[in-house]
Amino acid sequence: MLGQQFYHETIRKIIVAFGTTFNNIQLVRKDNSGNITQSMKVPLAYGPKEKFLVRLRADADLSSKVAITLPRIGFEIQNLAYDGTRKLSRVQKFKKVNTGNSTRTLDTQFMPVPYNLDIVLYVLAKQSDDALQIVEQILPFFQPDYTITVNDMADMGIKRDVPIILNSISYEDNYEGDFDQRRALIYTMNFTCKFYLYGPVTSSNIIRTVQADQYTDMPDQSPKREQRYTVTPSPVSADADDDFGFNETTSFFTDAKNFNPVTGKDE
Repeated sequence: MLGQQFYHETIRKIIVAFGTTFNNIQLVRKDNSGNITQSMKVPLAYGPKEKFLVRLRADADLSSKVAITLPRIGFEIQNLAYDGTRKLSRVQKFKKVNTGNSTRTLDTQFMPVPYNLDIVLYVLAKQSDDALQIVEQILPFFQPDYTITVNDMADMGIKRDVPIILNSISYEDNYEGDFDQRRALIYTMNFTCKFYLYGPVTSSNIIRTVQADQYTDMPDQSPKREQRYTVTPSPVSADADDDFGFNETTSFFTDAKNFNPVTGKDE
């Protein structure tokens, strides 16, 4: 069962979508008269805050290399967990007619599995006003969730709304040591993304003929076929997404052949 190779990049798409939500935060600085003296886009990167802090402290006096610039935003994955409250039926399927090949096929896929992805967002700044300005551009949109639309299953043409829920906020003033130690104000926000993971996609040819045989004398376990009911689309070349009718044909038999339920053949 396991071992069939498939990869829909679902978790990757969720991470990219989460980062894209915060990749256009703007920061302005003003003088005492209220005139804008500086305007910048806050950089965003994936990685733990410890990496940024180590880089920040590595060369505070800039004697050998350029230190990391503040303010900036970072984020990282914290946890991945199954969410049983959003469980869907196991037997239902998604269906789609695949027109990519010369012969059309019907693609099917079982219902996805719900998971929660916990992501932590860090806002780092050396000035309190910079940090507060960034935080105030984020918090009003989360009440406590913000919904984004993700094309999470392109093969089946499925788009899904993914809620990003703000769980908690914490504040840290990471300033200790001598005067040459750089200061770092850190706001930590914990988010949960509710999404679904999809299994493999299976393809099968489109069924264009349905046949049902009717038998008699079932009690003796050797039924004789009496008639056959056949249904085909009209036209026969119709595909699953076409507008078509049906041809119904009934055939009667007098050969008195018996149906063998073991072999599944007429004898």
